[in-house]
Amino acid sequence: MPIVIDLDVQLARKKMSVQEFADAIGITPANVAVLKNGRAKAVRFTTLDAICQVLECQPGDILRWIPGTDADASAGAGE
Repeated sequence: MPIVIDLDVQLARKKMSVQEFADAIGITPANVAVLKNGRAKAVRFTTLDAICQVLECQPGDILRWIPGTDADASAGAGE
């Protein structure tokens, strides 16, 4: 996936456990793991807002786009 979620970096910066983080943003620790492991297909804006509030960061601090992945190649296939 061309979008990488750098949640570990921000959690370490705040010295926050996955359980504390999950409780603070209102999702299960299992769903935090899905985010951390890059298996999430989508993130609701309300969840992203909660993440940024709790971690005191910007969306760009946790979301990163990596160019040159297969998603990029398939996006231009129909042109």
